[in-house]
Amino acid sequence: MCQLRTLIGILLAQVFCFSFASAGDATVAAASSLRPTLDRLVEAFEQSHPGDHVILVYGSSGRLTTQILHGAPFDVFMAANTEFPEQIAESQPETSVPRLYAAGQLVMWSASRDAREIGWQGLLKPEVRRIAIAQPDVAPYGQRAREALIHYGIWDQVQDKLVYGESVSQTARMALSGAADVALLAASLANQEAMQQQPYMRVDATSHLPLNQSMVVTARGQSNPVAAAFSQFVMSSQAQSILSSAGFLSARQVGQQTPAELAE
Repeated sequence: MCQLRTLIGILLAQVFCFSFASAGDATVAAASSLRPTLDRLVEAFEQSHPGDHVILVYGSSGRLTTQILHGAPFDVFMAANTEFPEQIAESQPETSVPRLYAAGQLVMWSASRDAREIGWQGLLKPEVRRIAIAQPDVAPYGQRAREALIHYGIWDQVQDKLVYGESVSQTARMALSGAADVALLAASLANQEAMQQQPYMRVDATSHLPLNQSMVVTARGQSNPVAAAFSQFVMSSQAQSILSSAGFLSARQVGQQTPAELAE
C-alpha cells in the first residue's frame, strides 16, 4: 500500500511538472511549512529574473524525499530538516551539497483561545480533546513536536488526544477548522493572516532538536540554469529577509554565511 502511494505520488508529480514546465522553468519541491512564504520568495525571484519561472510542489519532507529517490522530476528540494537532503545527496551523487537556508520555529496554537494561557499542563485538561501534530515519520515538525511533548513529560498522557496531519500545513488546517483544539506547528504557518486571530506560544527551542532546514539542487536540476539561479537567490539578503519576516530564523541567525557575506 505504501509503495502504491509512492508510485501514485511520483506519477502525479510527473504529470503536474510536465504539464506546466518549459524552457526557463525550474520545479521546486518544498516542505509544506514553507507555504505561503515561498510563494512570496518565488514572486521576488521572478521579478528579478525576467523570463525565469519556478513551479512549486508542496508536501511533507519525507514524502517528497521518497518521490525524488524514485525519480520524481524535481530540480530543487527545500526540506524542513537537514537529514532528508543529506539522504538524497548520498543516494544520488550528482546532487549538490546540502545547504542550510533557514531554521524553523515550533509553536503551539489554538483557534479558540490564547495558546499561552493553555501551556503544556493545559493539554492534559479535559476541555482539550484533540491535539494535532504532523506525522513524525514523514514530517520534521511532527518529530520536533513529539520531542517537545516527551521533554515536558506528557507524551504518554496525551496519546489518546493526538491526531496526525500528513504534513504540518495539514496540521494547521485541522486546528484552523476546529478539528483539533490545539496544534503544534510551524511559526511560519501561525503567522499567516488566517491564523492571526489568536496569539501562539513559542515552544522553547531547548525542548527539541533544532529545525535546521537545508536545500539541494537535485541530480536532475544540475543542467537547469534556473534551478542554480533560484538556489543562489534563496541565500540572498532579499530572500533571507522574506524568510525571517515569516517566522523562520535566517541562515545568518543559525550561523550559516550567505554568499554576500562570504564575498566580503
